[in-house]
Amino acid sequence: MNLRLAHFAWLRRVIISIMRTVYVKGFGMDLHPTCQFSLSARFDKTNPRGVHVGAHTYIAFDAVILTHDLTRGVRLHTRVGSNCFIGARSIILPGVRVGDNAIVGAGAVVNRDVPARTIVAGNPAKVIREDIDAGRYGRLAGADEVQRRQAAENGLD
Repeated sequence: MNLRLAHFAWLRRVIISIMRTVYVKGFGMDLHPTCQFSLSARFDKTNPRGVHVGAHTYIAFDAVILTHDLTRGVRLHTRVGSNCFIGARSIILPGVRVGDNAIVGAGAVVNRDVPARTIVAGNPAKVIREDIDAGRYGRLAGADEVQRRQAAENGLD
């Protein structure tokens, strides 16, 4: 039997749908119905009403969105805009605002606001590219063509 992971995509969609319902209705988080997130993405449940994620945004595996800091005694709103990509194992600290069409690199620690249409990476996160053209889920313009070209070169058409 040749089972591929793609055969279970429906199950992932069902689980994410249930998780989104629990986060929104149970915890009071503000997650747009079109945002997507990994099963291992972590949203702060100490101050869940402070989590805001916009339309067509993707939050990758082990990424963390924080809305509280007990050492400073603060509970703040953390906002991720529309059409963003939050990279694997990145951390968005409390009170940070990630602008629309922004990309946060894997492992970044974001301690300041991220302007719209930028790519940030590092610890602490710094702007590494500005005026990007990102579409849904933070996908860069031209990414589909690059993917097609690589598939053709590797004989995976």
